[in-house]
Amino acid sequence: MTKLEIIDRILTPGIVAIIRADSSEQLIDAASALYDGGVTGMEVTMTTPNALQVIADVRKKFGDKVLIGVGSVLDTETCRAAILAGAEFVVTPVTRPAVIEMCNRYGKPIASGAYTPTEALTAHESGADFIKIFPADQLGPTYIKNLLAPLPMLRIIPTGGVTVETAASFIHAGCVALAAGSSLVGKDVLKNKDWKKLTATAAAFVEAVKKARA
Repeated sequence: MTKLEIIDRILTPGIVAIIRADSSEQLIDAASALYDGGVTGMEVTMTTPNALQVIADVRKKFGDKVLIGVGSVLDTETCRAAILAGAEFVVTPVTRPAVIEMCNRYGKPIASGAYTPTEALTAHESGADFIKIFPADQLGPTYIKNLLAPLPMLRIIPTGGVTVETAASFIHAGCVALAAGSSLVGKDVLKNKDWKKLTATAAAFVEAVKKARA
């Protein structure tokens, strides 16, 4: 896929699931459940055991049906290794211009972590495609709305505190997409292998974004 095609997949349906699984098998089952619920964008964090192998396994299993990315990336070496393993997009928890440059070199979208207006603008000017406001639950939709007033060029994806209940507020504040971790792929769901519940939650997130955008 081209970079623009990947970006379009992130924006539609506008939900990225953050998965911190204990095994590749567990993650593949979770990916199937998320896909059934309409969530096709998935971020495997580098805190997941054997994260690079997991990314490769998901790509092999699902191909382009699932858009798999890598999260919690802090350095260029990890970034490059994840892209070579099959990651289609990269997410950082903090602003790392060198990682942004690496993603642009490989033609992969990056959501750069930021907390302050200065960090957000620095990430944007460094070439980030999206700004990951993190942790969003400490700031909330009002902060994002205020941030976009002087910086309307930012494409913001909030992370942390994004739930089915808060989804509409973040979209109305101007966010282009949402990233959800434990509120979507909870540890209890993974532990109990409650894939039906995961599918239902994924569908609820997709519907919440759709209604908010309408």
